[in-house]
Amino acid sequence: MDVKVKDVKDTGVFTQEGNVSGSRAASLTKQRQKQREEFEQKKAELEGSKDKVQLKSVNDRFKKEIVGGESNSKAYGLKTREEFLRIQAEEKNHDAKALEALKEQEERMAARVKRKKKKKASQQRKKSRMMLSFNTEEDEEDIEQETEKSATDASGIDTDKKVVENVVTKNPDVRTDFLPDRKRDEDKAKEIERLKKEWLEKQIALKKEMVEITYSYWDGSGHRRTITVPKGSTIGEFLEKARQDLAKDFFELRKQNGSDLMYVKEDIIIPSDISFYDLIVTKARGKSGPLFHFDVHDDIRLVNDARIEKDESHPGKVCERSWYEKSKHIFPASRWEAYDPDKTYSKYTIK
Repeated sequence: MDVKVKDVKDTGVFTQEGNVSGSRAASLTKQRQKQREEFEQKKAELEGSKDKVQLKSVNDRFKKEIVGGESNSKAYGLKTREEFLRIQAEEKNHDAKALEALKEQEERMAARVKRKKKKKASQQRKKSRMMLSFNTEEDEEDIEQETEKSATDASGIDTDKKVVENVVTKNPDVRTDFLPDRKRDEDKAKEIERLKKEWLEKQIALKKEMVEITYSYWDGSGHRRTITVPKGSTIGEFLEKARQDLAKDFFELRKQNGSDLMYVKEDIIIPSDISFYDLIVTKARGKSGPLFHFDVHDDIRLVNDARIEKDESHPGKVCERSWYEKSKHIFPASRWEAYDPDKTYSKYTIK
């Protein structure tokens, strides 16, 4: 029995018996064959079109064409040259419009700033007119000149006619001492410095003045003496000078110095570092009388008035410290107290 087999160009679809495997395999074989033919046809067309293409020279290939100052090779995507030029022209128009809008905005801002400055200057002129000052004549002249200038600017013609209407002038009767004034402050500081210098000079002259001190050397009994010293002298300097004067009559003082003595005035022990000037200036008070009177006097008024304090001064006592330590429990040393500038004696007491 003879078997007929179709020529399918070695598709590999035959079975072991030599028959075709099926109709589906045959259709797929035909489809692949058709695709192969189409591929060969397109390949031939492409090879034919290559022969017709004329290659440009190397110089033409790398030649640059400037359009609007920019390279034609600028990437804008896959566009033709005409589209590229159109887009570039649109961008130029857009940039020109944006630049023009920016310029107009700057002009508007400049005009606005100019109007603000002009308004501020006008307000400042109005404010300066209302400020207080004693120089009214010059202010009135300035106002007249400003009015004349404004009239000239408005008309464009210079005129000699001066018109001042509704002008607020300064009142010289108003107090202005509370306002800041640099010149007044400088003058005040100079005056304070002058008064300070004058006061210091007076105090120096006062310290150089001589004062007569009446004192009594006390060793259980009084030995009254008088000595003259400057008001600026301290109690220590006074005691040394008194010791030198007393040493002529009291031999026990010849081997001592001023620091071994103490000065008692109105039952108050005065420290050696205080000066007579300090007692005078502060008008210091003691238990039995003032500490700033160094002479001796009694209150000789015939009629005693309880409302008026007695004016009596007693001589100060100069004694040795060793004597005071031995006798401070005995009158009059038992009444003596150390000087305290903060303590005040409202009433003098004498026992």
